[in-house]
Amino acid sequence: MPSIKYAVAGLCGLIGVIAASACLAQPLEVKAKQVLLIDDKTGTVLYSKDPDAAIPPASLAKLMTMEVVFDALSKGELSLDQTFPVSEYAWRTGGAPSGTSTMFAKIKSTPRVEDLIQGVIVQSANDGCIVLAEGMAGTEEQFAGRMTDRARELGLDKSVFVNSTGLPAPGEKVTIAELVSLARHIHRTYPQFYKYYAQESFTWNNILQRNRNPLLRLNIGADGLGTGYTQESGYGLIASAERNGRRLFLGISGVPSDKERAEEARKLIEWGMNNFEDVQLFPENDVVGKASVYGGEHSGVELRTGEAVELLLPKRDRPPLKARIVYTGPLIAPVEAGRQAGTLKIWMGDVLVLEKPVFTTGEVKEGGIGKKAFDAALELSTGWIRKYR
Repeated sequence: MPSIKYAVAGLCGLIGVIAASACLAQPLEVKAKQVLLIDDKTGTVLYSKDPDAAIPPASLAKLMTMEVVFDALSKGELSLDQTFPVSEYAWRTGGAPSGTSTMFAKIKSTPRVEDLIQGVIVQSANDGCIVLAEGMAGTEEQFAGRMTDRARELGLDKSVFVNSTGLPAPGEKVTIAELVSLARHIHRTYPQFYKYYAQESFTWNNILQRNRNPLLRLNIGADGLGTGYTQESGYGLIASAERNGRRLFLGISGVPSDKERAEEARKLIEWGMNNFEDVQLFPENDVVGKASVYGGEHSGVELRTGEAVELLLPKRDRPPLKARIVYTGPLIAPVEAGRQAGTLKIWMGDVLVLEKPVFTTGEVKEGGIGKKAFDAALELSTGWIRKYR
């Protein structure tokens, strides 16, 4: 019976004894309750602090709102010049009378989709969100269901959206880890729309408003994405910054004040930019381990990387690395070449910092009756060891 198996992958002499560590490198104290800092190129987790905790999304829910809009634009279901009417509900709930973040869209006016996008991204406009939601789905509730469905399509399994704005509502929740993943997806998938996140200001209804992202004005390479606040979870932020070819994505939540949120984010981004260097652990298509095969002409197959495996490592005082290939095995013959067979997982200290798929190097055809009988007997006698290890 297949079970989870492990194979040790060599790290060119870098493997060592695990050492406890709260983050990758030098100690860094942060006030945020939840933190995730990731290098975009390598996927290395540079700093992690309870990133999977469920929290209210606040205005960070607007990242998902925009993803649904961008997806529709990319598929031709929507156009930037298309217009939607501002309903009384949108005006009262998210417009001037609401006392919340707004682009001051006038009731019964018909702004273009591109104007609404800029209002939502630059000004965190709740009225802009609701107008888009009603225009695309009929009601905000139906649009929120579409947001949650789209989150599942993207592999965001924990996030639940109840409205398009992130205004407090029972049942809505996100995690910092999933919001960072969403931000990386938006940057990678929609470069033609990501530019709006770096837009310094936007004027609507003759009212000029500056971008609410404080990092854009700190000269640290920041070019997105958004901020949020709820009384329950405090001040939060999802950000990206690029400098000298290195792009970092940061998520924080649970900061006591907006001033401290900006300070914490700046500190983490500067730390990530200045204290790490890119190191190649395995070249492209490098053989890193072997998986056992049941019922094949050979008892195992070598596993290789796909793309080169690179990791951002601290410039000083590097904790030891540990690598394992995790797969469900034994693989059942026939096994085709190039099949994804497992995952290469790399830890720095006690922190899982990188996961990459591994693939079979060649095919393994079915073996004869004798070979299958031998494998069956072996599995019967030793399978329990894996099951109960």
